[in-house]
Amino acid sequence: MKEPDALAESCLLVTFSTVRLVAPLAAAALLASCSSGGADPAGSGEDSPTSAPTAAALPDAPSNPYTGRSAQFRDRQLLNAAGTGDADKIALLVEAGANVETRDARERTPLLIAATDDHVAAARVLVGAGADPDALDVRHDTPWLVTGVTGSIPMAQVLLTASPDLTIRNRFGGVSHIPASERGHADYVAFVVQSTDIAIDHVNDLGWTALLEAVILGRGTEPWQRIVDTLVKNGADVSIADRDGITALQHARRLGFTEIAGILDRASS
Repeated sequence: MKEPDALAESCLLVTFSTVRLVAPLAAAALLASCSSGGADPAGSGEDSPTSAPTAAALPDAPSNPYTGRSAQFRDRQLLNAAGTGDADKIALLVEAGANVETRDARERTPLLIAATDDHVAAARVLVGAGADPDALDVRHDTPWLVTGVTGSIPMAQVLLTASPDLTIRNRFGGVSHIPASERGHADYVAFVVQSTDIAIDHVNDLGWTALLEAVILGRGTEPWQRIVDTLVKNGADVSIADRDGITALQHARRLGFTEIAGILDRASS
């Protein structure tokens, strides 16, 4: 079998590499020119191969896929992206005009959804786009209040850049460090009481402060011991009693929380 000459072989290599990079028509033209025998060895210009495609022949960079879509579609996609934490998609949707305050069936905004699922990067994009950290849903939660449930310090830090209202109450009449104290989010409680001006002795609708809730609803173990110690060291009033007149110290003794009782006893002296 006759071996292809060097010029024909080079032309084929260039052509098959080009097929993957340039428009199909340009590649086909280049292949046809190679099939005709290549350039004239004498350099006369006859049967010269088609010139290489210019940059203009390459596909344009994709535009924003959400531009021109309906407002309803964009808003629905924004809620979905907040739930999955897709920060890049959120940025594209916001750029295309999606409403950062759109609501789902439970009146949750994209920021509240992102905060609930602790999607910090997504929340950062939404806050940067002006999303409201105080938007209330049907359960009377806000993005900020939810951080007291999740205990997420990174999310709290992002939301603080939007200046949330720390006095807004949840459905139990509490502010964020109260549910955090109940759930044992010791690092979060320390962050909030040391980094913000939240009312440390706020009393919720049950008649409990964060200190009372940490004792009454806590487990008495290390996280709750840390919470009680943090609250005491940051000025919590240990003399505040519940509606039955029982103090946190008395509750700790009744529940057998020896370590917590010791912390409160020393603070009461």
